[in-house]
Amino acid sequence: MDAELFGRAAGGDERAFGELFERHAQAVWNHAYRLTGSWAVAEDLTSNTFLIAWRKRAELKLIRDSALPWLYTVAGNLARTERRGARRRLRLLSRIPEPQVVSDHAEAVVAQLDGEERLKAILDAVAGLSKAQRQVVELCLLGDVPTADVAALLEVAEVTVRSHLSRARAHLRALLEDK
Repeated sequence: MDAELFGRAAGGDERAFGELFERHAQAVWNHAYRLTGSWAVAEDLTSNTFLIAWRKRAELKLIRDSALPWLYTVAGNLARTERRGARRRLRLLSRIPEPQVVSDHAEAVVAQLDGEERLKAILDAVAGLSKAQRQVVELCLLGDVPTADVAALLEVAEVTVRSHLSRARAHLRALLEDK
């Protein structure tokens, strides 16, 4: 019966090839599954086996009027190729260096929120300083401007800037240790 169907399929009869597929697809899938142990790979091998059978339908060699041995051979060849490819991929993967540990995004967000809350507390504390101390802190500590430049900008002695800075730091430390 396969000989007649393959004869018609070789002539381009898609319906005849469809009948061959329906007749042998489950057996080819079972064979591919036994060769690979994977349902997904067995499905791929079955599809590829019948794709090759369609392409080579004119050259297909039947054994005792059955296409099944030829289909099993094709599926076996495809399974071996798949195994070789999988081994190659595993070897390539083993050469890849271990990935850097990346912190969890949620942890980064929490740290950022904690940092923002801490900064807000610091800015609130700075806002509570006297005007002279606040100006010095904003310029020296937050703006990273040298004390000599701040003294020139505020038109005061550099020792005055250092004094305001020292008092402001002590005050901020006392305020922020409580929080």
